[in-house]
Amino acid sequence: MAYFIGLMSGTSMDAVDAAVLDFCDHACNLVASHSHPIPPQLGERLQRLIQSETFSVRELGGLDVELGRLFAAAANQLLQQNKLAPGDIDAIGSHGQTVFHAPDSEPPFTLQIGDPNSIVQLTGITTVADLRRRDIAAGGQGAPLATAFHNHHFRSGEHNRIVLNIGCIANITVLAADHDAPVFGFDTGPGNCLLDSWMQQHQDKRFDKDGAWGAGGRVNKRLLSSLLAYPYFAAAPPKSTGREYFNLHWLQQHAPDDSAQNIQATLAQLTVESITAAIETHAPQTDELFLCGGGVYNSLLVRGLEQRLDRIRLATTAELGIAPDWVEAAAFAWLAKQTLEHRPGNLTDVTGASEAVILGGIYPRTKAGQ
Repeated sequence: MAYFIGLMSGTSMDAVDAAVLDFCDHACNLVASHSHPIPPQLGERLQRLIQSETFSVRELGGLDVELGRLFAAAANQLLQQNKLAPGDIDAIGSHGQTVFHAPDSEPPFTLQIGDPNSIVQLTGITTVADLRRRDIAAGGQGAPLATAFHNHHFRSGEHNRIVLNIGCIANITVLAADHDAPVFGFDTGPGNCLLDSWMQQHQDKRFDKDGAWGAGGRVNKRLLSSLLAYPYFAAAPPKSTGREYFNLHWLQQHAPDDSAQNIQATLAQLTVESITAAIETHAPQTDELFLCGGGVYNSLLVRGLEQRLDRIRLATTAELGIAPDWVEAAAFAWLAKQTLEHRPGNLTDVTGASEAVILGGIYPRTKAGQ
């Protein structure tokens, strides 16, 4: 038995995803999972922090500790619900909450909060955190990091596969059937971030459930063409992006002039088209596509992908043993394992780092927590 917990804050900032993974005998089994609500007031403060790009040190420091305590509560609730003790868990891998990601700035940086000191102190479990900055220090993008886990758990010797995560940002991992071929992947562009922000602004809802509101609109082809002309989409990988670039301010720069519902439909098609273009350009031999992330539950996005990628078989990662909701948490549990074993967690062909490096910092439990 080799149990690890992965903690991941959802892009909608309404819950912390917590999952226990068993990595015994080179397998990967999802043992238990728990979605821990983020109090609305805390979520709103995090949104303001991310959207403003300017904040006080007091505000940042306070949110860092509050979020760390919440992550610890999520882990403890997961243990309690499944009658597990802290000593049953080798380590926690905590992604934290990204508040800014700027790998192409000078100097390059990324910042995730969710104080790991609070997590280890309140759970009694060794915690691995701050997993992105070492890759950036080595010249990489710091993202996507889940690709190494996808390669470990989802690769096939028979099919050319892609794992597509549609979270706030959409990213792909390309897994060739030929195991001598390198793994690569990158952020394709917006996943749900623009859809959720537009929904919040015009319908006062956190997300477009099942894509129903967007499905009632019509795609504005002129606006879609303007959005797709943004240089990021044509840039060669390695590349990564975030809400710092794809947000409502960016959308307004393209002078959207249509009904709010039509623009929602257009934003959904933007996600579909940018994913499709990335696959057709960089992985044309793909014959299987496995979906994970919140976008799995947006039927408008899934139907659009099925139509545009009709020669590729689409399914979710549930078929491969991990439900789409828990793949990201599972990845960070696995990355914690890699770190404790002094093994690299990044893939240089993916992030562009100069070398494979051991990711993150280790915050050890004390004897009392063992």
